[in-house]
Amino acid sequence: MSGRRGLLVVVSGPSGVGKDTVLARVFELDPTLSYSISYTTRAPRPGERDGVDYHFVDDAEFDRMVRDGDLLEWARVHNHRYGTGRRQVEAARAAGQDLAFNVDVQGGMSIRAQVPDALLVFLAPPSPDELARRRSERGTEDAPDLARRAADAEIEMGYADRYDAVVVNDDVERAAAEVLQLIQRRREEGGASDS
Repeated sequence: MSGRRGLLVVVSGPSGVGKDTVLARVFELDPTLSYSISYTTRAPRPGERDGVDYHFVDDAEFDRMVRDGDLLEWARVHNHRYGTGRRQVEAARAAGQDLAFNVDVQGGMSIRAQVPDALLVFLAPPSPDELARRRSERGTEDAPDLARRAADAEIEMGYADRYDAVVVNDDVERAAAEVLQLIQRRREEGGASDS
């Protein structure tokens, strides 16, 4: 990948749409793509590991990172904060490494403003009912959290037209293949500029 800056691939969508699942399959299909691990103030879910799934930090550390400009983007989502480490992204891009992000729509818009050549992909559910079923079956949120995420999903869906592409996650294999096609197309178009 020498001679070009790494491509930033942002995948956003409402909670429960399957962003992690689709991205995991994309990484299996394209091992040259790296995952950008976000920082968060929320507690780990069962099975999540610090430094693998997220960098789990407390509010004081997150405040310091915001104050010191260590985050490329950050947002409050579902009563917790999430952000992307600036230094890690800049180092990977300089080395020609393509990075994929799982960020909320606020983060996606922030990255678009700072990195106009980023590829933004919105992952959409096949239907609102299917999205609600997936969130409920996940079993990681209580009733108030599920209600908040349902309300947030309506707002998040309104951002879909601001993304470069919308991929419906009705089948993980098909959705992952479509995301990978979008990435490959962008690479063929010249990847990322020096912006």
